[in-house]
Amino acid sequence: MRVLVVEDDEVLREAVEAGLALAGFTVDAVDNLHDAKAAATDWSYDAIVLDLALPDGFGLELLQEWRKAGSSTPVLLLTARNATFDRITGLDSGADDYLGKPFDLDELAARLRAIVRRGQGRATPVLEWADLSLDPANRVVTKAGESLTLSRREFTVLETLMEHPQKLSSRAQLEERLYGWQEEVESNAVEVHIHNLRAKLGRGCIETVRGEGYRMGRA
Repeated sequence: MRVLVVEDDEVLREAVEAGLALAGFTVDAVDNLHDAKAAATDWSYDAIVLDLALPDGFGLELLQEWRKAGSSTPVLLLTARNATFDRITGLDSGADDYLGKPFDLDELAARLRAIVRRGQGRATPVLEWADLSLDPANRVVTKAGESLTLSRREFTVLETLMEHPQKLSSRAQLEERLYGWQEEVESNAVEVHIHNLRAKLGRGCIETVRGEGYRMGRA
């Protein structure tokens, strides 16, 4: 999934970027409210990690602005303000979760997976389609009970398609999930990943709708 991290502490921000990337997330990061607002306007995110105390204002005000505008993107507040009152205020202002500093990166990743799962209306953390099973937390894919070895980006493409298996995902949407701001996207990158997945899963596992995108198939 693609996540926006809003954190002004450079050391912490880079640590969160690295930790989430190792957990399979595509991460964009900014250090102020102005850039956070611009990023959320220009890009689609599965979740946002938002610090409260930022150089140009209070993160809670931006969260409230997003919610008033109708944004339902899951937001996890990450802050040193961890008193009960602060947590209640943050949650009642529209946050989906609240994690105080210091924190464990594995817990942050797990909480992000949980709020995204709830936002998608899924009860189970494991994605299943036909004889495929995908476990986002443990980065495991099985077909008919047998484990498969996928690259990080192959895993991301398959996860994206299995989240909404009958919904078409366009090439642009898949690229957004695969690549952050600083990464160069090759013109045929998505097609290459789809080709590799079909070689491992079977050609009928992913269906192409010409000119529109991809979705899960039945074979």
